[in-house]
Amino acid sequence: MSSTHDGVPLPQRYGAILVIALGVSMAVLDGAIANVALPTIAHDLNASPAASIWVVNAYQLAITVSLLAFASLGDIYGYRRVYQWGLAVFTITSGLCALSDSLTTLTVARILQGFGAAAIMSVNTALIRVIYPKAQLGRGMGFNSLLVALSSAAGPTIAAGILSVSSWQWLFAINLPIGLVAWLVALRALPANPHRAKHGFDRQSALLNALTFGLLIFSVDGFGHGENPLLVGALLVVALAVGWVFVRRQLSLAAPLLPVDLLRIPLFGLSVGTSICSFTAQMLALVSLPFYLQSLGYGPAQIGLLMTPWPLVIMVVAPLSGRLVERYSPGLLGAIGLTLFAAGLLALVLLPAQPSHLDIAWRMALCGVGFGFFQSPNNFAMLSSAPPHRSGGASGMLGTARLLGQTTGASLVALMFNLSPHHGTHGSLIVAAACALAAAGVSCLRMGSSVGRVAASH
Repeated sequence: MSSTHDGVPLPQRYGAILVIALGVSMAVLDGAIANVALPTIAHDLNASPAASIWVVNAYQLAITVSLLAFASLGDIYGYRRVYQWGLAVFTITSGLCALSDSLTTLTVARILQGFGAAAIMSVNTALIRVIYPKAQLGRGMGFNSLLVALSSAAGPTIAAGILSVSSWQWLFAINLPIGLVAWLVALRALPANPHRAKHGFDRQSALLNALTFGLLIFSVDGFGHGENPLLVGALLVVALAVGWVFVRRQLSLAAPLLPVDLLRIPLFGLSVGTSICSFTAQMLALVSLPFYLQSLGYGPAQIGLLMTPWPLVIMVVAPLSGRLVERYSPGLLGAIGLTLFAAGLLALVLLPAQPSHLDIAWRMALCGVGFGFFQSPNNFAMLSSAPPHRSGGASGMLGTARLLGQTTGASLVALMFNLSPHHGTHGSLIVAAACALAAAGVSCLRMGSSVGRVAASH
């Protein structure tokens, strides 16, 4: 493909957008839906609740340790090829998950499924940069942000719906026809890279990356769940030591696996920080709120419905903010959105003792407005501030920031409930609001950046 291309021509573009939508939705949803099914899975497979958590952790861990490696492979061998392989692995291993007859086989299948999801997520935003014309990149990022946020937030609702009519195996089996359709369309619709990296794949950096993020997640998770402080501390020290070696190695490379050189671009670095803080805040709320709603006497299906205004509003707001970022600073749009998000979180803290459905719904909707207004401009700023030939690295960093924020948020919820079992949700929401306000402050620092001109120059 010529380096002077400006997006994929119609109608091929519609096919490519469909592939991205199906792949990203499946990958993100499968990280969210398993939470609701854990009690049922543990019962059916004769596993303890603590052991069954690995059904969730194994998937997230596999994605986190391999995301940047797949992003680098996308820069070298092509985003299309990595995405197609990711779809194939994800679809096949979804079938293996559905056929699992023990916790061990399900956990192994989830690890393999996580690698497929990592390949999909690592290059999806890089593909968006190739698929959409430059003038429409903002709305492309808005649509992608909508899919990620909606899939993540709607996971409990969809899981509750499937479990109400069928067994937990169908949470995974439903991916088989969807994944097959996406893979077949991808063969014809996904475009080739306009730029290819000249360097080879750095295996040593990939190993250091996996060790750094893997050990870091284990230590953060152990801290949140009140594990042995000495063991958690030792894991954290090892993670930091390996991380130091990893970063030192990246600083010496022209095209590092961890794009530390991109972090030197002020707009990119600030956007990464904003993303980590905001996803930490979102996960603090989404993990803790079901416990509060359960204490009010609501069942799983009712809890899913009460939380539905959040993703529904994101469906409306994310595409709107994706269009606005083509005209206004992402720093300004992000600050407005994150301030509204913090206001929604604080409003949830101030819920009356016996709230009505309306009391809960409008607060959930306000959180959705704020988060939806922030995410598209932030992703646009990250991707457009990176050089085109580094789109894979930027895309991988975007996903890594989201996963780090989500992992930190989930661990902080566990910590808050350990510290205050009866007020864990309120504590989590207060911390979430503080994270959102901190992210709003960081976003304000980007208000002088003319991202639209940066994107156009690329």
